[in-house]
Amino acid sequence: MNHLIHETSPYLLQHAHNPVHWYAWKPEAFEAAKAKDKPIIVSIGYATCHWCHVMERESFENEEVAAFMNAHFVCIKVDREERPDVDMIYMEACQIINQSGGWPLNCFLTPEGKPFFAGTYFPPVPMHNRPSWLQAMKNLSDAFAHKREVVEEQADKIVAMIAKGDKALIQTKIDPTGNAKQENIFSPKEIDIIFGEIGDRCDTESGGFGAAPKFPQTHTLQFLLDYYFYTKNPNALHHVLMTSNRMIHGGIYDQVGGGLSRYATDNDWLIPHFEKMLYDNALWVQTLSAAYKIKPTELLKNTIKNTLHFVSTELSPVDKPDADNLRRFGFYAGIDADSEGHEGAFYVWTKKEIKKILGKQTDLFCSLYNITDTGNWGNTNILWRTEFMGDIAQDFGLSVEEIETIRKESLSKLFFKRTNRERPITDTKMLLSWNALMISAYAKAAEALSMEKYTETAENVLRFVLKDFKKEKGIGYYRVVTNNVKQYDAFLEDYACLVEALLDVYAVTFKTEYIDTAHQLSEYVLENFLDKTDNLFFFTEQNQKDLILRKKDIFDNATPSSNSTMAHNFLRLSVLLGNENYKLQALRMVESVADAIKKYPTAL
Repeated sequence: MNHLIHETSPYLLQHAHNPVHWYAWKPEAFEAAKAKDKPIIVSIGYATCHWCHVMERESFENEEVAAFMNAHFVCIKVDREERPDVDMIYMEACQIINQSGGWPLNCFLTPEGKPFFAGTYFPPVPMHNRPSWLQAMKNLSDAFAHKREVVEEQADKIVAMIAKGDKALIQTKIDPTGNAKQENIFSPKEIDIIFGEIGDRCDTESGGFGAAPKFPQTHTLQFLLDYYFYTKNPNALHHVLMTSNRMIHGGIYDQVGGGLSRYATDNDWLIPHFEKMLYDNALWVQTLSAAYKIKPTELLKNTIKNTLHFVSTELSPVDKPDADNLRRFGFYAGIDADSEGHEGAFYVWTKKEIKKILGKQTDLFCSLYNITDTGNWGNTNILWRTEFMGDIAQDFGLSVEEIETIRKESLSKLFFKRTNRERPITDTKMLLSWNALMISAYAKAAEALSMEKYTETAENVLRFVLKDFKKEKGIGYYRVVTNNVKQYDAFLEDYACLVEALLDVYAVTFKTEYIDTAHQLSEYVLENFLDKTDNLFFFTEQNQKDLILRKKDIFDNATPSSNSTMAHNFLRLSVLLGNENYKLQALRMVESVADAIKKYPTAL
């Protein structure tokens, strides 16, 4: 029996009709593994993951493969966005074993949940030095059956290494008086050194950091903006603006409909991986808003507005209000990269299509967006916008204003035409932390652009979140709401981002009720998540029992680390409430990882 039919996650429901007898990450799966003394396969992915879809088509829909999985394993499917705590543990196991990770993540566990092997994508037949999925399963099933002691010894070693991973970066020598050693944990010279290390990774030609694949890395851009604010070093601001401009003009940004894709596969931001995630767009708007406050330009303003329009129309169920007319204010998790069985099919164009839509304006538009007969991605074109409008205006004997009018009219025609295509699947679950990040984005855009309607949206979504994600009793929250079904206790990142959103909305409304709620939730975090040995917070609550261990979220990944967000929250609350204990808590947290920050500045 495939148990996923009873779930609400769009990702899990995608697998609900596989011949594999999938369980969700629920107690019955582990009870079955222990009762049958079978190893566990936990396969982790998310709804907008291209390679997750590929492996499903190739292996999980194959009757022979499914039969082997059902006979020799208890199989669990996990939506990593619903259960980042599960993903965090087994991704680290994968990185220990392979020195790399990714999704889909396929991990082999003992019946107790201890990992003894892990990998990412497995092909249907051996290729590129990878065994097939069936080969891997046969080898590991045989090892579990005939070399049980070796398997369990391996699992114990991996679990010990995962448990040790956090401690290697944390200083636990806390002052017995309870005081942080100093308020200025980093000297100006050390901050300059950190800026220099980041500068060494800057791509000074195309923007961003390092080589392809290129991610937005908005946290690092925000550091550069803060560094510029305090030092007035023009290089810091220049790199932020140059990177933003390159991304805005590139294929990573949807030129027709707005919204940022997950990452670019090339150095120049031209070829995206087409999935669009709520959190990326939230952090993108926050960074652009901060940049606009320092250097206001029409390009930044229009991109902020267009991105928020994309979010409000394509990631929000505007046509499905609930009884209190609040449902319309929540935001969906993301949009898939694939449609019609192909990655990016919804977003790309042939020159022939464009000529049919635009007629006599085709040549001008193709010059603006680098469209050719042969294409730049297969036989199709990903639109990316030239930065040299003046040159094109001169070539066509038009003013820049006339060019801009034609450009906008042409994009509107393409957008209308695109609505008739098969749309990529939208992941309609709502996550507390990601919604909170977007609330902050609206609040910061409202502040930067002085737009009252953004303040109203931020408040509307905040009221929705505070109502719909709330637990029935107490002051705790759920992580996920999908089709009115609430699931999973909220994690540290959910509370951290929600407190941050409350403070950001307070900053544009001055309604003290938001500070009161932020204070209440911060106390809840202190009571339920704090590790007093190092003054940092676990990712999971103290009463959660379905994991082999509790981890701490320290590094910045696609979203900011929840510990760093809470440190910032405590510092802000210490000012707003005059609470010295909160200030001390923030300083202790930073002090615990100060050495790690100096060694790995772009990761923290």
